[in-house]
Amino acid sequence: MCDMEAGLHHLTAAGWRFSSTTIDGRKGAILLIERLFPEMPIQLCLFHQKTIVRRYLTAHPKTPCSCAIKNLMSEIMTLSESDFLARMQSIRDTYADFLKERNELGQFMHRRLRSALRSLRCNAPYLFTFQKFPELNIPRTTNSCDGSFAHWKNKVKIHRGLKPERRSKMIQFLLSKT
Repeated sequence: MCDMEAGLHHLTAAGWRFSSTTIDGRKGAILLIERLFPEMPIQLCLFHQKTIVRRYLTAHPKTPCSCAIKNLMSEIMTLSESDFLARMQSIRDTYADFLKERNELGQFMHRRLRSALRSLRCNAPYLFTFQKFPELNIPRTTNSCDGSFAHWKNKVKIHRGLKPERRSKMIQFLLSKT
């Protein structure tokens, strides 16, 4: 059993109930949550998705296709799911021949662009969960958690020489104060 699964089992055994989850995009986390809580809405952090796409495109894309993807991602926070999917499909249709180009070895020439679009296509079911369940007030990003974790990590880092069991007690204490 992985640490995340053990942690979720511990929290549910302690009486915690979850109405939704917002995650950073790790495929294993999505699969685990879907297995443990099949009915729970899963929201993928929009900021993390933007970062994934930016990693594939670079900060200053040069091709029209990559510029179109970058523009789409710059507006993701304000788009509805249907608008996003329509624009993504439009990009895929418009640049289909460009994305299918191969080099003399038979490899795709624009692998990073293809990877960016594949990431968007695979993660699309989790990008707009917050719109499907407005009554749950699902956060679109993990920013509030990331800020808390950074604060807790700094507190734990101060005490670098702790033995594992003492470190665990310290983390439990910090978590119990929230």
